[in-house]
Formats: sequence, C-alpha cells, structure tokens
Amino acid sequence: MVGSHKEAQRVAMISGANRGIGLAIARQLARQGYALSLGVRQPDKFDVVQAFGISDSIEVFAYEATEKQAGQLWLDATLQRFGRLDVLVNSAGILRKVSLADGLESDLDAMMEVNVKAPFRLIQAALPILRQSGRGRVVNIASLSGKRVRNDNVGYQMSKFALLALSHAVRAAAWDDGVRALALCPGFVRTDMALGASSMAPEAMTSPEDLAKLVGLIVELPNTASISELLVNCSYEVML
Repeated sequence: MVGSHKEAQRVAMISGANRGIGLAIARQLARQGYALSLGVRQPDKFDVVQAFGISDSIEVFAYEATEKQAGQLWLDATLQRFGRLDVLVNSAGILRKVSLADGLESDLDAMMEVNVKAPFRLIQAALPILRQSGRGRVVNIASLSGKRVRNDNVGYQMSKFALLALSHAVRAAAWDDGVRALALCPGFVRTDMALGASSMAPEAMTSPEDLAKLVGLIVELPNTASISELLVNCSYEVML
C-alpha cells in the first residue's frame, strides 16, 4: 500500500538455544515476531521445525563458547543472513562444584571461560551493531548466585558475580546509544543443570517458560523504562 510503513523485523542472537532457558527464550521471541540466530554447539543435531514448528526467519549456527573466535564468526554469519542485530541473549553456561575446601582450579577456569569470558567476547563483538539499533538489548542469564552467597560453591558464584559486572559495564558504555542490558537472576530453574544440583522438587522450581515471558516483556520496554537486574525467586529468601 502506498504510504504504508512496516518496521523491519527485529533480530535476536541467543546462545545455548538448544535447551533449557535459552530454548524457552527463543520460542518466546519467535512468538513476538523476532527473527532468530541461534548459537548451539552441534547445529546438525538441532531440529528447528521440531523445536519451533516453523523454520522461517530462524537460523542455527555453530557456537562453541570456549573458542575465542566463535562469537565473532557467529555474529558475522548472523549479519550476513539478517543484516542487523537488535537483541543479544547470553544463555550458554555451565555449572561445576568449586569450593574453597576442595575446588579444582581447572573447574573454576572452565566456568569463567563459558560463563564470563564467552559473553564478554560476544558483547564486545556485537556492541557496535547493537548501538546502531537505537534500542539494542543485551540479556545475560545470571543467577541469584550472582547476588548473594548461599552455599559453598564459590566458583559458580564468582562467575555469576562477574557476569553482573559485565551487564552493568554494557549499560555504562552504551547507554547514550540506546543499548540496555538486563542481568536475569533466577534461583533454581527447572532445567537439567538445576535438577542435577538440587534436591528441590522440579515442580517447585521456576519454569524456563516463565523466565522467557519476563525476558520477552523487558526487551520490548522503551529505553526510558530500563530494568538492569531482575531477581526471580522460587522459594523465600531474604533479599537485599
């Protein structure tokens, strides 16, 4: 129709999108009309049609968080396919038990590599493109373990505290260009990772789908209503 204007489809990159919180966020953003660039370790084993029921505007790319050039390569492939980027979701993460009593430095290194350095590399690569959007969004899947120390897994807590610092660094660096960053901090979430680390009943944990609804809302908020941290409880605890 002459004189009509349709806004270009917004594009989201989501790491760890083949399961758990990342997959739930991808499905939510797809329902909201986003084109998706999904980063997974084994793209040949990820069935987009089975996961989403559709394949239009969804592309799957290889992304191995421990490889230093993986983020830049994934971003380049995303821009070649879609020509823009509006939302970056860092959902890929790992959990190892590292206590002060008997933690292994190799396990700490692994968590810092995947939970902190990989998001840093992705954000560093993507930030110039997100600035161009005028309302670019970064979502980092952190944890309540990034807000308080509740058990002896100091290694995991260190990695999530660092991820919160990275989120706030994004806000400070690119606020004037319309970029907003969210650190999503849930307690136990009904995923394979949490089920293997807690005796809490699965039905008592937060569902990935509920977290995805929150992310879907927050990335759509205007620049004047930014939420920098969102703490999500599935059980009562005293919070600051």
